[in-house]
Amino acid sequence: MTVNADSSFSIASSWRDLPAAQQPDYPDLEALRAVTSELEGYPPLVFAGEADQLRARLASVARGEAFLLQGGDCAEAFDQVSADQIRAKLKTLLQMSAVLTYAAAVPVVKVGRIAGQYSKPRSKPTETRDGVSLPSYRGDSVNGPEFTAEARIPDPERLRRMYHASAATLNLVRGFTTGGYADLRQVHAWNQDFVRTSASGQRYEALAREIDNALNFMKACGADPAEFHSVEFYASHEALLLDYEAALTRVDSRSGRLYDVSGHMVWIGERTRQLDGAHIAFAASISNPVGVKIGPTTTPEEALALIDRLDPEREAGRLTFITRMGADRIRDLLPPLVERVTASGAQVAWVCDPMHGNTFEAASGHKTRRFDDVLDEVKGFFEVHKGLGTHPGGIHVELTGDDVTECVGGGNEILVDDLHQRYETACDPRLNRSQSLDLAFLVAEMYRG
Repeated sequence: MTVNADSSFSIASSWRDLPAAQQPDYPDLEALRAVTSELEGYPPLVFAGEADQLRARLASVARGEAFLLQGGDCAEAFDQVSADQIRAKLKTLLQMSAVLTYAAAVPVVKVGRIAGQYSKPRSKPTETRDGVSLPSYRGDSVNGPEFTAEARIPDPERLRRMYHASAATLNLVRGFTTGGYADLRQVHAWNQDFVRTSASGQRYEALAREIDNALNFMKACGADPAEFHSVEFYASHEALLLDYEAALTRVDSRSGRLYDVSGHMVWIGERTRQLDGAHIAFAASISNPVGVKIGPTTTPEEALALIDRLDPEREAGRLTFITRMGADRIRDLLPPLVERVTASGAQVAWVCDPMHGNTFEAASGHKTRRFDDVLDEVKGFFEVHKGLGTHPGGIHVELTGDDVTECVGGGNEILVDDLHQRYETACDPRLNRSQSLDLAFLVAEMYRG
């Protein structure tokens, strides 16, 4: 969609006339308007050309020529914007990417749930403890996690903090990915703190030696491609808080099209993908690649209607369907969706989120996920696509680079009784680094198979 600067605000804000789910109930609307007005004048966090480049990479995924690895925190926190925290997440994704690229022999598009994932939809508007009910914690961009009346009041100043935290994160990510840290010759360095204590780390080290041998052979032959010395890495988040996303929507001076410059890619969640709702209207107005989470209630007719709204030109790379069915249902529910969408001629990228459909509450009260369920949903995803002759385009996972104990199972098995030891998530349970590498090796085997 091409627009002029005068009309950009009205198009980017057309969602205001539609029902918008999961929005904070701000007590001071004037304060909200003051913050969003200021954000409208802030520099972009990403550039339209970068979003277009990601769109081209995702087109390769949709055509079956590449694989998407999308991962990061369930919900980022303001107090975790540090070099160590960001490097740990990036290191885990780089290691997973190395495994997938080398072991599965497929180009990997690397996208983080990072630099904007500060908001979370909630199943209930309130939380009750010991007979006291307060508004639910909706992420650091909205309110605080402390269970006090003051902390749980939605505060628009947090939108400004989200912008600055995202800018700092992106600055570090760009430094790491272009300043030598992501050089493929660092494959051993990424693992130095890990190999002695983890079976998956030892398995990764063996693969790193193979990569090293291959690089040495290429160098001896006179080949040392620039692609080996840096990495393309993109930022994504759920476009949940529409006041924030609209305030960071700009007209690209080259093309005249609208882009949400808060991230390279944004997605619409399972709870906000109403066809007549504000989130779909907003996503339809921007030119970024967009994703939609589709769960077990999604019908083929709804999937086709989402394509009509979000990808009317049927352009590969524009739309990604991120399935979140649950391990016990994906083999039954995914085939009719893939069949109907494929028959329509649409070129969407199919990506598996094996996390959100497999959450349960342990006896201790901790929300958790079984690694075996996560793995089984990915297996089901691959089985469905293999059976239909379509492309399993990627995985979308909640993970951290830290040695947390939030999901049970994995090679270094975490038991239900271990959950309390390092349960640090701000919202949903994440795979730790060892479990993430286990998953990458298993996905590589499925892809080859």
